[in-house]
Order: sequence, then structure tokens, then C-alpha cells
Amino acid sequence: MAVNHQTITEQYALYNGDCVEVMSTLPNESVDLTVYSPPFAGLYQYSSDDRDMSNCIDHDEFFTHYGFCIDQIARITKPGRISAVHCMDIPLSNSGCDAMFDLPGRIILEHEKRGFAYGGRRVIWKEPLMVRNRTMMKSLHHKTLCEDSTRCSIANADYLLMFRRKGDNKVPVIHETGLHHYAGERPIPGHLHHLNGMKGDQKQNSYSQWIWRQYASSVWDDIRIDRVLPFRSAKEGEDEKHVHPLQLDVIDRCVVMWSNPGEIVLTPFLGVGSEAYGAVSLGRRAIGIELKESYYRQAVMNLSEAKRGRITNNDQADLFGDAA
Repeated sequence: MAVNHQTITEQYALYNGDCVEVMSTLPNESVDLTVYSPPFAGLYQYSSDDRDMSNCIDHDEFFTHYGFCIDQIARITKPGRISAVHCMDIPLSNSGCDAMFDLPGRIILEHEKRGFAYGGRRVIWKEPLMVRNRTMMKSLHHKTLCEDSTRCSIANADYLLMFRRKGDNKVPVIHETGLHHYAGERPIPGHLHHLNGMKGDQKQNSYSQWIWRQYASSVWDDIRIDRVLPFRSAKEGEDEKHVHPLQLDVIDRCVVMWSNPGEIVLTPFLGVGSEAYGAVSLGRRAIGIELKESYYRQAVMNLSEAKRGRITNNDQADLFGDAA
């Protein structure tokens, strides 16, 4: 296995290398949850490495390569467990107002081919002015509306796709006293706080029920878009303005809903470490794989902060140090 660098602790194992090669060394049915953002096919180039999926010449080539990744995730995911994929629709031209490529739809199709059952999607809402200011898409300018509104587009939402590995889940993900922490921007009604962590009949736990209603919604319009890990020092000369890590609110919800403390959370596209950071901060163990060295270095720094920060369970066994 070609690994350029690795950092292994009791809480996490981070690898600078090709995700398919690293995952191929992990045992069958050994991962409890996978959370990640794949390269957005045809939209950005993240590096000049030939193994970087963002360098594929077209969508078909991208999905040939991405298919190898899904194959490995299907092999190492425990039956009945979840793989959560963050993605978005992709414009087919720089103008942003012409045809769109249904990236989520194709991702769903490729997972269903490989033993996953599609469990639905959450829409992560984006504020249009913020998107326009970040991307400078002409199709989102008010001026375009005034001149020719047929050339306008939308502020594309992100999507969180949920896939369940076929089979029976042998270890339920349990919340005996409900949800204790809300990852989002809405204030929890003050009169509910005294019910946080209540024991007994959970039908009376209105605090947890309030949080669950936010999480169970098909539209997540309460994500704190700027609650992300540090990433600017990881940018290199060829990087574009797209470098923006997945929001920690999204990751926290995935980790809490779909894994138990102490379980293993995998991200095959580590980036600057957001998914691994969220997992470790919430008392899980993380495996992260990143091809680009500058992103890997930033992830190592970010995870060292998680180790000193919100970790709730420090008594963990080693990850697959020898196997991986």
C-alpha cells in the first residue's frame, strides 16, 4: 500500500494516500459509519495527481473510478449500517444558468448497484446572496434578473444522501435518554431545557423531541454554514475558491444519529479533517484518508485540537494500525 504519511493514535488513524488502496487493507465489515464528500465530478480540480478523481475527463470516467471507492465502502461497512454522502447538483457550464448534471441521482444509482439501499436525502439550504458573493456567479446577480431573468439560476442546495448497507444491523444505535445536544442555529425553547437527559418515559422528553424534529426534517435550513474547521493554511497555489470544508453541524448530526460512542467512523476523502474531527470530538474513533499532502497536514493539526477538546471517551482501543 502506497502511503506517504500516516498519523495513528488511540482515537484516530489518518493516512496520506489513495483511498481505494488504503480501504482495500481494512477488514471486511469493520466500519460502523462512513461520512464524506466525494470530489464534485467535473466542477473543481483539487490537485494535479493522476489518482485524483477530480481530474477525470468526463462524468463516465469519474464514476468508473468512484465506483472502486464505493465497492470498498460496501465491503468494509457492517450490514445494516449507514454511508452518508454529501454532494450537490453540478452546472454543466461556467455561466451556471444552463443545464445541470444530477450528481446526487447518479451517486444513488451507483450505490444501489453495490448493495446499498437508498434511504433518502436531506436538503441543506444555502442563502442566495452568500452563494453569489462566494462564487460570483453572474446568474445569481440581481443585475442579471433585471437584464434577462431567463439567464438566472438558483443558489444550489447541498444534499446529504443516506445509504444503508443491506443486511441486519446487529448492534443498534441507542439513545436511551434521547438527544442531548443540538447542532444548529435555532435557539432551543427555554422551557424545555430541564428535560435534557431525562430518564424514564421518553414520550415525555420534549427536549429531545424538539431536536429530533429538526434532524428528521427533509430540509436542513438551520445549518451554521460557517461552522467549519480551519482550512486556509491548507490551500495551495492551484486551489480555487471552492475550498470550504463540510459544516460541523452536518457531521455532528450524522455521527450522533448513526453511530454509538466508541464505534469507527470512516471518511475516504479526509480533506482538512472535518468528518474525523466531528467523530473524535463526539467520542467515536476515526479513519481518514487524504491524497493531497497539504490537506492531510492541516487535518493532522485539526485532529490534534479535537484530541485536546471535546472528546467524551478517551479509553479507546487502537485502530487497525497493522492492518491499515
